[in-house]
Amino acid sequence: MARVAALRGSLRVRLLVGTLFWVAASLVVAGLSLDRLFRDHVAEQFHASLQSHLDQLTASFTVDEQGRAALAMALSDPRLSRPYGGLYWQIDHLAGDGSVVATGVLRSRSLWDSVLALPADGLADGEMHRHRLAGPVGSTLGLVERRVRFEAAAAASAARWRLIVAADERLIAEPVARFSGALWLSLGLLGSGLGLAVVVQVAVGLAPLRRLRVELGRVREGAAERLEGSFPAELMPLVEDFNGVLARNGEIVERARTQAGNLAHALKTPLSVLANAAHGRQDEQSRMIAEQVALARRQVDYHLARAQAAAATHGAAVRTLLAPVVAGLLRTMRRIHAERPLALQVSVIPETLAFRGEVQDLQEMLGNLLDNACKWAAQRVELAAQRDGEVLRITIDDDGSGLTAAQRDAVLGRGVRADERTPGSGLGLAIVDELARLYGGSVDLAVSPLRGLRVTLTLPAAA
Repeated sequence: MARVAALRGSLRVRLLVGTLFWVAASLVVAGLSLDRLFRDHVAEQFHASLQSHLDQLTASFTVDEQGRAALAMALSDPRLSRPYGGLYWQIDHLAGDGSVVATGVLRSRSLWDSVLALPADGLADGEMHRHRLAGPVGSTLGLVERRVRFEAAAAASAARWRLIVAADERLIAEPVARFSGALWLSLGLLGSGLGLAVVVQVAVGLAPLRRLRVELGRVREGAAERLEGSFPAELMPLVEDFNGVLARNGEIVERARTQAGNLAHALKTPLSVLANAAHGRQDEQSRMIAEQVALARRQVDYHLARAQAAAATHGAAVRTLLAPVVAGLLRTMRRIHAERPLALQVSVIPETLAFRGEVQDLQEMLGNLLDNACKWAAQRVELAAQRDGEVLRITIDDDGSGLTAAQRDAVLGRGVRADERTPGSGLGLAIVDELARLYGGSVDLAVSPLRGLRVTLTLPAAA
C-alpha cells in the first residue's frame, strides 16, 4: 500500500507540475507576444503621427521670391507651442549639394532655444528618413526628415530645404509601460486562477483513486472481501476486474483447502492399515514398514500444511482476532497437559489486535508453539502479544532447559528434534517457520527470561 500511495503521490505531483508548467509557459509566451505586438503598434502609430505632422509642415512651408522661408499657417498641435512640450519641428537651409547652410531657419516654439543637430545624410528630394538622436532636457527623440526644393523662385532655384519633425520617445515608452504593467498583472491573476483551478481539478480528479486506495486497504486488512462503493465510469472496469480476481482467488483458496482435506482423509486410512499390520510384529520387514509409515505421515502432514498455507496467503487477505484464538488454544493445552502442574499465563491482549491471515493457520502456528512450550516447560509458560507498526509480535516463554545456540539454529529444520526422548515428529517448528515465512513473517528463538526458551513469532498485523 505504501507503494500504491507513493505512485498516487507521484502521479499527483506529475499532473500538477506538468499542467502548471504548461499553463505558466503558455501565459508567458502569450504575454511576451501581446507585449511585442502592442509595442510595435505604438511605435507604428508614433511614426505615423510624425509623418502626419511632417506632411502638414510640408504643406504649410513656403519660400518667397527672395528665398525667405515661411509657414503659410501654424501647425495645430498645442505641444508645438509649449516649451519642451515633447513635439518639435525644424527647417534647415541646405545648399545644392546637400550641405547645411543654416540650421534652424524656422523651428517650433517647443524647441525654445535648442536646435536639432542631425547627422550628415544623403537625402534625395522628396525622400523621407527616420533617425534617433538626443533631444533637449536629456530626452531621446524619434524624428523624420524630408528634403524639398522650390523651382518657382529663381533666387532659390538651387536651394534645398530640410523639414524635420521629432517627438520624445517617452510617448512610446509610457503607454507601453502602462500596458505591460496591466498585461502582466492580468496574466498573473489569470495564472493564479488557472493554477488554483488545476489544483482543484487534480484533487477532484484523483479523489476516486483515494477512495479506491481506502477500499484496497480494507480488502488488504481483511475488513472487506471485495471493493465496494461508487466509482467513475472510467474506474468501474478496473474495480469489476479486481473484484473478479478476488472472487477467483477465494475459490482457489477454498478448492485448495478442500483438496488438502480430501487428500489427508484419503491417505489416513491406508496408512492406518499399514501401521496396524506392522504393529506388534518384531521382524525386520515390520519395523521397516512402521518406520516408512511414520515417515509418510510426517511428510503428508508437513506438505499438506504447506500447501494449505500457500493457497491461503495467495488469496484475499482476511482478518483474524488474536484473543479468541489464544483463549481456545489455552483451554486445549490445559486439557492435553492436565497431568502436569503447568501455569499458563497470558498478558492482556487488546480485543482489536488481529492477524492478517487465516484463522486455521494462526491456530496451527500458535498451537505448535504452545504445545512445544508445554512439553519442555518445568512449571510455567507465558504468552504475550503486541503490535509493532505493521507487524504482530507474539512471544512464548517457558522455564524449561532451553536450547543451546547450535540447537536453536538446527531445530527449525524439518524432522529435527532437540530431544529424541520427547514424543513428536520434529515437524512442529518447521511447519510454524514455513507458515510464518509464507505470510512474510518469521520465527526467532532466544534465551527466555524464565531461563528456558523464548520463541518470537512475527506476523503481519491487520487493522
